[in-house]
Amino acid sequence: MEQLISYFQMGGHGSFIWTSYGMVFLLLALLWLQSRRFVRNSQTELDGLAVDRPHYQTSKKNET
Repeated sequence: MEQLISYFQMGGHGSFIWTSYGMVFLLLALLWLQSRRFVRNSQTELDGLAVDRPHYQTSKKNET
């Protein structure tokens, strides 16, 4: 158990290291959520444009 505590303390620098890891994880999670929202909004906008142009098809056909 003492070795595990020593690992997480990382020679006295553990608070800085684990805070940095937490900030990076939070930033990556926020970027992932923002990307998902952007894709969803873009798809909604494209679907709206497809309604305005009936000849435009959103389904993919196999043309081979």
